[in-house]
Amino acid sequence: MTPELFFLLASVLFSIGLVGLVSRKNLFVLYMSIELMLSAVNLLLATFSKVLNDANGSVIALLIIAVIAAEAVLFLAMIVHIYRTSRSVDSDHLNKLREGAENA
Repeated sequence: MTPELFFLLASVLFSIGLVGLVSRKNLFVLYMSIELMLSAVNLLLATFSKVLNDANGSVIALLIIAVIAAEAVLFLAMIVHIYRTSRSVDSDHLNKLREGAENA
């Protein structure tokens, strides 16, 4: 496959993630949209690394994968905590948490 197809695929994946991030309110969908966008960036880095015959892009992609793993643990823990306190994973309910913090 040519690099242009990988660039096109990464652009489509990033666009789908961006639309999901902007248009949805469910925290799980927001999380998956962020993951999709980060995966698109990883695909671009790996493609540039292959095209330029340089391993720096692949090394950065591996570091981003490690950050994605840590982010997954934190984000899912926050979702579980939010669900236990408000019995919903709708992002509109997060305003209630902010109002409680301002009153304290």
